[in-house]
Order: sequence, then structure tokens, then C-alpha cells
Amino acid sequence: MSVTPLRRLLTLPLALLAGLSLPAQQPTLPREMPAEFKVATGTWDHERRVVMIPMRDGVKLKTIILVPKGAQGAPILLTRTPYNAAELTAHAASAHLGPVLQGYDNVTDLTLEGGYIRVVQDIRGKHGSEGDYAMTLPLRGPLNASAVDHATDTWDTLDWLVKNLPESNGRAAILGISYDGFLALMGLVDPHPALKAAVPMNPMVDGWRGDDWFHNGAFSPSSLVYFYEQQASRGNEHKWWTSHFDDYNLYLQAGSTGDLARSRGMEQLGFWRKVVEHPAYDAFWQQQAMDRILAARPLVVPTLLVHSLFDAEDIYGAVAVWKALKPKDRKGDLLYLAMGPWNHGGQIKEGSTLGPLRFSQDTALQFRREVLKPFLDQHLKGGPPSGLPPVSAFETGTNAWRKLPGWPLAGEGTPHPATRYHLGAGLTVSAEAPKAGVAPFEEFVSDPAKPVPFRARPIQPVGYDNGLTWPQWHTDDQREASGRTDVLAFVSEPLKAPLRISGEPVANLVASTTGTDADWVVKVIDVYPDEVPAQPGLGGYQQMVSADIFRGRYRESLEQAVPIKPGEALPYRFALPTANHVFLPGHRIMVQVQSSWFPLYERNPQTFVPNIFLAKPTDYRPATHRIWHAPGKDSFVELPVVPLATTGK
Repeated sequence: MSVTPLRRLLTLPLALLAGLSLPAQQPTLPREMPAEFKVATGTWDHERRVVMIPMRDGVKLKTIILVPKGAQGAPILLTRTPYNAAELTAHAASAHLGPVLQGYDNVTDLTLEGGYIRVVQDIRGKHGSEGDYAMTLPLRGPLNASAVDHATDTWDTLDWLVKNLPESNGRAAILGISYDGFLALMGLVDPHPALKAAVPMNPMVDGWRGDDWFHNGAFSPSSLVYFYEQQASRGNEHKWWTSHFDDYNLYLQAGSTGDLARSRGMEQLGFWRKVVEHPAYDAFWQQQAMDRILAARPLVVPTLLVHSLFDAEDIYGAVAVWKALKPKDRKGDLLYLAMGPWNHGGQIKEGSTLGPLRFSQDTALQFRREVLKPFLDQHLKGGPPSGLPPVSAFETGTNAWRKLPGWPLAGEGTPHPATRYHLGAGLTVSAEAPKAGVAPFEEFVSDPAKPVPFRARPIQPVGYDNGLTWPQWHTDDQREASGRTDVLAFVSEPLKAPLRISGEPVANLVASTTGTDADWVVKVIDVYPDEVPAQPGLGGYQQMVSADIFRGRYRESLEQAVPIKPGEALPYRFALPTANHVFLPGHRIMVQVQSSWFPLYERNPQTFVPNIFLAKPTDYRPATHRIWHAPGKDSFVELPVVPLATTGK
């Protein structure tokens, strides 16, 4: 073996090495960057503190605290989030607190005008916080064997804040939107004594019944994007990738949702594996449902639930929690509900329009000033009673705020029973029940190879930035669907008087299929007159007032899927999202029925398989569906009709 020059050098005697002349040491570059730069904040109108708050298990959570200069006896507004507290509290490079927070949450109004201390914290396992992350971490118990959860973390955080913020008055509120709204609800499970108010906005409450992941068993494949980016890394470094401009093509060509997930390596993600293992409404989902959890505990913290009537993500949760908690508010001074004409999170933005709808007022600003601020001032600052009604609800159609004694105003358990509007022969909607001697059903062919798009193509991905219109799809013109042969569009005669609905419409279909499984989509629509002089673009506009989907395999039990009997007319009953709307004279009521809503929800193969996530290409088959409207086989929609005199001011 030959000896390399380096090895020869290493074998030389030390004396000879000492005599060798070695190159002189090269000079290093001068250091211009300090080891730690200290920001000069003397001219700022606030102090920014970054602390790692210890939890009871030793894990430390990164917390951003923004204290207005000169604050004394100030209340605390806390938000816990998986969305990067550092970025959310640094929207602008500014010495002023307003621009720093603007765009994240316009409760900046309160921080600036009321002298509130704003606190935003990364939850465990995300961004700057220590620990492990679990999607919507369940409470300690059967689904969480550890000694900590979001309820204990909230308690420990508040305990630290009131002991370590000398500028505070020791009173705090927790508030947040979506996932952050879910975390606000978690703070109510075992509330710290310092927690004097809670404002869950568009909270994620039940991921199977009607928030985020599923609606009545039908899975939303766009959830894969969220799972991927949220759980693949602590800091959301891994971004979902696509090869299509049109999401319709992306999801259709991928095959089943499980096939698409596998192509992205999502079997590595713990929460996705759990979703695949639990396609039905079993204990896994039921034990996480926040309305069920809070219904089993006392209500002691004043709570303002905030609901968006056009929420594209969490249209179920706030109203579900309201219904669960209202019986506990015996004195009527702890629970409040606000509903506005917003999309997901729209209450903290500009609220004078949504899609083609114009409201002639900034409804979001009105909510923040006239509902949110009085509520927080009363409970955090010892201010006068807010004077809020139990329910503050914006009424679309007439475009006016209403002060209401409760919710719903009509429907089951109210003084105003729901009114049936029957689906009839010739694709009609009327208050008259079907009669014998006419065609007993309407039928259409549903082909999984050509599912009904949920909006006009090309379909953009889910997103709130870069011009994406996802948040507005609830206000899309439904004429795009009503002209298809695989959508039944039942419509009434023009109304001669205004018709007001305040509550949850309920779909009652009698349907049959040649397949062994099917999805049923029902949409209640306000059809505008052919011409609208004040806004010509709304001539003939079909405004979706309330709509949802139901997976037929769960007709007998939400907990156990069973095949549908081919050819047998079977009843399907399910509630649609809450609505507060007036159909004006000259408008018509439309009810659309279809069996796909893609890719808002994954395709049903229409052939029963134990788990649709694992369906094979050969399982997807066309089927003929019938909607019956005959005596004894009556399909109708229950509308929560309320006399106009009961609307409130």
C-alpha cells in the first residue's frame, strides 16, 4: 500500500517538524454583528415582553406580552394559538401597538382604547413552545393519558400572568377564533379564578358533526392540507404541494382521499392515522366534542359566543355550545350569543360586504364596539352592566341588527313550531302536502366520475391571502349548480309577503338509490327577482341561506355505518346550519338537492365499503337517485318561520 504525503508528514520526528516553517495564521473578519442586539424601545407606546411560562409538567410555553406604556390596573386579554405568536404580534415594524396587532385581531380597538394588556401564547409543541403537539389535544382521560391538556395549560398560564404582571388588575379574558376559539372553550373546563370572561369566536367544537373535518360523516379533503402543514413540523416549515391549478382536478385524479394522503406521505402524521381509524361518530369524536364536555360542567364564567352566518369552516360550533350551555344560565347573566353576516373570522375585519352582498354598514365594527367592548369592559374593568340582550343577531335580507330574547326563535322547543315546505311534482316548493295521482318522485343520475362542483371552476385552494376567494364561497351564486342535470332545483312561486326564518332549517328527504350508499346535499336558497334595480348584478341571484351534507350510511346510526338497501325509499332527516334571514316579497324559495359537493366533500363511491378513505377505483359507480314526494313518502324542509313582530329592535 502506498504512503500518502500526509502520513509521511505524521511519521517525521518532532524535532524535524519543529524546524518546518508553517503558514502564518490568516486574519479573521471583523465582527460587526453583536452577539445579542437590544432593541431601543424608548419611543414605543408599548413594551414587548417575551417569556417562557412554565407549565405544571415542566414544559415552557413561549408567550408574547404587550403592555401599553403607563398601564396600571389593566385587564389581560389572552389568546392561545398554534399559529405562531411571534408573527401574529408583529404585523408591522412599528413603534405603535395598533399596527403591530392590526390584521391579526381588531380587538386592537380594545387594547388601544381600553388599556388592555394583550397576551398571545404558542401552545405546547408549536413554534417557540416546548413539548409535543397533538391536534386539538383532548382532555386528560381516555384519549389523553398524560397529566396535562389545554385546560391545565390555560390555568397555569393565567396563574403566572396575574402573579407576574404588576400592571394588571388580576382580571383576564380568553378569546380567539377557530382553533383559538376551541382553546378559549378549553379554558372554561376548569377555569382559573382570574378568568372573568371568555369570547370563543367561530370555535372548532365537533370535528365530525359539522366543524372543519367532517359534516355529518362526509369528510372534507381540504383538511389534508391543514393536517399536513400543521402537524408535519413544529414551525409549519413543510408546505402542501400541488400539481394542479384547479383543485377539482387535483382531488378527482387522486382517487380516494386515502390515496391522495398516501401520495403525500401522510401516514407519518398521527392525527391523520386516527381520522382514518375513526370514520364514524364513535367515542373518539364524541369524547372530544366541546359542547358535550362543557354541558357536563357548571357555567361560571361570563361567555360571549360569536357565530358567523357564512362560516366556511366552523359553522356548527358556536350555536352547538349555546344550546348546550343555555340551560345552565338560570339567571340569564352568563351566556350571550352574537351572530353576524361574516365568513370565518370576519368579525375582526371590515364587515360592510361579503361577496356580492352589501349591508350598508360595517357590521363587524358595530359588533366590536357595541357588543364585544361593553361585554369585556363590564367583566374585566368593573364597568356598568353591558345591557346586552341574550342574542345580538344580524338579519340578512332586511340587513338590520336585532336584539333577541333567545335562540332559536322558531323550531323544536320554541313557541313557534317549524313550518313545512314540501318538495312537489314539477320541481315545486309549497306549503301544501303532496297529493296522489301525480308523479311520485324526481330522479337524477349521480356519477362519481363527474361530481357536482361546489363552486365555479377553476376551484381555488383553501386560503385567506393572495386574492383567494375561499372564504366567500357561501355567497357564491347557486345558478352554477341549478342548471345541472344531477341537481334537483325545487322552487316556489314569488312570495307576496316577507318570510322570516330564525333557527335551523331541517331537511326531511324520502330518497332511494340504485346504489348501496349515497350522500345527500340540501340547500335552502333565496332566489332574487330577475331584475334588481339597486344592484343589477343581483338580478336572478340565487343566495344560499343554509346548506349541508349528510352521508347516507349513517341514516340508522351515526356511530355505525350500514349499507343502504337499493331501491327502497328511506327517510333521511338532518339539520342545516342556523339562519337569520328574511325572504323579501317578490323573492322565491328554492331547495336544491344533489349527491355530491366536490371537492368541498370527498366523493361517495355509492357502493358501500367499510371505510371510504380506503375505497378502490372500482368502488366508484354511477347510481340513480330518487327524491320522493307522494302521500306517505313526503320530502320537505322544515323552515323556522317567525312572525315579523317577534324580531326585536
